[in-house]
Amino acid sequence: MSIKAEEISSLIKQQLANYEDQLSVEETGTVTYVGDGVARAHGLDNAMAGELLEFNNGVYGMVQNLESNDVGIVILGDFTGIREGDNVKRTGRIMEVPVGDAMLGRVVDPLGRPVDGLGEINAEKTRPIERKAPGVMERKSVFEPLQTGIKAIDALVPIGRGQRELIIGDRKTGKTSIAMDTIINQKDQNMICIYVAIGQKESTVRSQVETLRRYGAMDYTIVIDAGPSDPAPLLYIAPYAGAAMGEEFMFNGKHVLIVYDDLTKQADAYRELSLILRRPPGREAYPGDIFYTHSRLLERAAKLSDELGGGSMTALPIIQTQAGDVSAYIPTNVISITDGQIFLDSDSFYAGNRPAIDAGTSVSRVGGDAQIKAMKKVSGTLRLDLASFRELESFAQFGSDLDEATQSKLNRGSRTVEVLKQGLHQPESAEQQVTILYALTHGFLDDVEIDDIQRFESELFAFMAANHQEVWDALKETKKLPEDDSLDSAVKEFAEGFQGSSDKKAVASKDSNK
Repeated sequence: MSIKAEEISSLIKQQLANYEDQLSVEETGTVTYVGDGVARAHGLDNAMAGELLEFNNGVYGMVQNLESNDVGIVILGDFTGIREGDNVKRTGRIMEVPVGDAMLGRVVDPLGRPVDGLGEINAEKTRPIERKAPGVMERKSVFEPLQTGIKAIDALVPIGRGQRELIIGDRKTGKTSIAMDTIINQKDQNMICIYVAIGQKESTVRSQVETLRRYGAMDYTIVIDAGPSDPAPLLYIAPYAGAAMGEEFMFNGKHVLIVYDDLTKQADAYRELSLILRRPPGREAYPGDIFYTHSRLLERAAKLSDELGGGSMTALPIIQTQAGDVSAYIPTNVISITDGQIFLDSDSFYAGNRPAIDAGTSVSRVGGDAQIKAMKKVSGTLRLDLASFRELESFAQFGSDLDEATQSKLNRGSRTVEVLKQGLHQPESAEQQVTILYALTHGFLDDVEIDDIQRFESELFAFMAANHQEVWDALKETKKLPEDDSLDSAVKEFAEGFQGSSDKKAVASKDSNK
């Protein structure tokens, strides 16, 4: 049997057509040092800054230092299984995290992997954790209010969508509570929230997640957890991962609130990494680019222009101070990057004035632009009232006789302090806040005893909801005080019928005498 040359030729052509090149070329390097969450590798001459690398045992690392002889790698996971001499290969991908609606309601680590035991996350998209912040021409001025539900903030230091407002204070002064209440208040406000827990105890994060779940806030929230037992690289990249997840929503025209709790611990993790990578230390042993670390993160918060969809990302970074020292290195850095700060005073906190916001030190550089007109009108004199009250209070304690004007200022100031107190996880709507502040600034509380003010407030809200809901509806719709005297007459009607505790005692004693 003979085989024709044409048949052989067609057979070879067929084989060549079906041939798939199985040969894959990978650039690999050799680990020359490993320890404390970092590694060095030789032979990765074409590696990019921020590129993802894979070690033999499947653990990933990120290129941090590009040097003449080797690359410095931060290891994103357990580094105990990596040895000197192991191979490490390039992936060709810049460090990225999964993003999108599938992440909502989940607790993930800084790499986007679920840690809540609710199964895999089927995210269809990823975004690089590092991205250049939107430029001036891509932004729009901040004008929409972000309602926190906390009277002392919405009245004195208003936050706008797209703003960066720092929450700063000593430990255990209620910084996280303010952030939690703000997230809870975003229900039905068309806002997506991201809470980045950096170095927080696992039990603390768990209780915060349960709180958010209890108030129905997990439906629109992503929690990123980088615990204290995690390697320093994960604590360092956690806020960038959160910003990447937020940007996905922002560039799709949605509004995002992101909380970094807290950047002090992130700075400490970055200092640890930098020292191990043998970068030159600067002030307080932080590396020279620690300012840039925070500025390139916080600049990503923005209110985008209409051409880009008009989305926004509002950042609430948290910084912990030591003994109220805001002039330390990291606090001054972040204060200079942000658009204002909410300063929490430990003395006020322990005196029972909670939230313990220091009106004198706290400021919002966006200010009244981020307030509804009704709130701007009723809160106009609040800051001055509080400032003059604090000044007069120190003189009044000497017990000297006070003239009538000073006495009335002290009375109004003490009532202002009482009105601004608010319970934990009890955010108030804008119309509720406007109503009680209207009552305060128009003198309806001047004759109410201080011990009765909290009760006055709760009963006033119940009275308004039952009898004058239309006034609140108009306030909510127009965002202005009613042009007629409907609000004034409603508050006046309630104030005239309100019974203080002394009135009740008098009535009770009269009844007993009968």
